[in-house]
Amino acid sequence: MNTERIAQMERRFVRAEAAVGAMEEAMDDIAALNEYLGSPEWLADRADDEAGRLPQGLRRGVLSEDAIWNLLERCREMKEQL
Repeated sequence: MNTERIAQMERRFVRAEAAVGAMEEAMDDIAALNEYLGSPEWLADRADDEAGRLPQGLRRGVLSEDAIWNLLERCREMKEQL
């Protein structure tokens, strides 16, 4: 009997279970970002940013086409690995 192996596998199980739960929640966010990228709303938001109409302290990483695209690409790669 190897209790250390069982304990190690249990730790892996707990981590994996938490990660799958987090991924289930993230799937809604990913779908929304996929729809947002290139949409009329995204184009309008980006135009507002370029025109300086957004508050200076507002985080606007989602207005970078590359940032969302890279995230979506990483998700596609993860899906292939699964």
